[in-house]
Amino acid sequence: MKTKQNKVGSKIEEFKTFVMRGNVLDLAVGVIIGGAFGKIVSSLVDDILMPFIGLLLGGLDFTKLSFKIGDSVIQYGLFLQNVVDFFIIALSIFFLVKVINGLKRKKEEPPKPPKTKEVELLEEIRDLLKEKRERK
Repeated sequence: MKTKQNKVGSKIEEFKTFVMRGNVLDLAVGVIIGGAFGKIVSSLVDDILMPFIGLLLGGLDFTKLSFKIGDSVIQYGLFLQNVVDFFIIALSIFFLVKVINGLKRKKEEPPKPPKTKEVELLEEIRDLLKEKRERK
């Protein structure tokens, strides 16, 4: 019969094995980097793109675009900023995945080793025998 301490120890070991798997660590790094990347893109949209687009549209400030229904305020300007934010993040991730997939394909194709003299001679003999059979 296992003691309570052995059960806890085995659960800790199981958890340690789970956490140290490559996929879990990759996911954690991805989430952290994704959060930081999201902040950068939000700043790009909020502080650079939307003011520039607003300027092109006659000095329009998207953050102030809203309308009131009863006591509720519908801030559709902030929604528009979030939509632009989403499309920039989606586009960036698309290009990042394309680059990573391209690198993986190049990495997976190992270079063919050069043929040895023996292999070249055997291929030549094989080709000569094949020609001889075809002539008959």
